[in-house]
Amino acid sequence: MSHTKRIIVAGGGRVGFRTARELAARGHDVVLIEKEAERSDHAVDERVAMVIEGDATSPAVLEQADPERADAIAALTDEAGTNLAICLAARRVAPSIRTLARTDAGTENAYEEITDATILPQELSAAAAADILSGDEVRTIVGDHHDLEILDVEVAPGAPVAGRTLADINLPRGSLVISGQDRCCIAGGETELEAGERYVVGAESDVVDEVLGLFRG
Repeated sequence: MSHTKRIIVAGGGRVGFRTARELAARGHDVVLIEKEAERSDHAVDERVAMVIEGDATSPAVLEQADPERADAIAALTDEAGTNLAICLAARRVAPSIRTLARTDAGTENAYEEITDATILPQELSAAAAADILSGDEVRTIVGDHHDLEILDVEVAPGAPVAGRTLADINLPRGSLVISGQDRCCIAGGETELEAGERYVVGAESDVVDEVLGLFRG
């Protein structure tokens, strides 16, 4: 869905590991930093990323991940303060790096100068984190290796579906536009897909690429 990027994931717990795995499955180069030996050993065994064992808040450890060559870093440890410290340290070394931090409710808007995006624990999924880090124009609502994916997709200018109604579009079998741009009702044959607007789309995994081609050109 996008060109290959180099992404650092700090925190090899459940969410961090799954995010690294999701990014690797999308073809990105992933570096995973985890300070607990058991978790880092597990990540090495699974071969989803280059693994660095250590504390990502340590300048020496972070330097091993080479943030200056990375497109993005995700700080996904269990501690919001630690995550923000990791993003700040990465920004000091690589000012243009894209940063994502797992944070706490009520603080997500307080660190705009440090992070490009924050995500709360209750919102956090591997697919959602991967969407943000890779900069994809498609946001995954339900995914992460399920047979059915629910996507929030923006219609690109010049895409095959742009300016056409659903009645005029031959969507592949196993796909469905669920809601119109205003999210107030179920999409129907009269729903027109406008360039620059977003729509919720359900698609079985084997037709996702075909559906995205129609929406993005």
